[in-house]
Amino acid sequence: MNRTLPFAIIAAALAAPATAEPGDAERGAEVFEVKCAVCHGLGAEGDGPMASVLLVEPPDLTVLAKENGGVFPVTWVAQRVDGRAPIASHGGDMPVFGRIFDFPDGSIASETGQPIITAQPIADVIAWLATVQAE
Repeated sequence: MNRTLPFAIIAAALAAPATAEPGDAERGAEVFEVKCAVCHGLGAEGDGPMASVLLVEPPDLTVLAKENGGVFPVTWVAQRVDGRAPIASHGGDMPVFGRIFDFPDGSIASETGQPIITAQPIADVIAWLATVQAE
């Protein structure tokens, strides 16, 4: 029996490109506009049409990097949007209107370059948010 065959199969699987796409900022802008802008505003500055009636003011998402020493907090954002770190003011997972972001799986690089697996629409929104950060 050839003992190198199983190792060759494992090595080939590890070397194969991941099926998950990285975040796409253009798609993320579209998802944000439809699913997030009502509270966070079209420019992600916390000034959406629902902001004035909310008990907790939506944050300005354009200053996340500025408030994090100039580094966009990919992991922090992903965990809040996909529900790994629920937001109390949202009553749990975000968005409150359902598990719309469950599928398909996607990935985005964390601040350290490690992949974060999340839903593709979330990876897309995060990629877009990274492009609208204030200087």
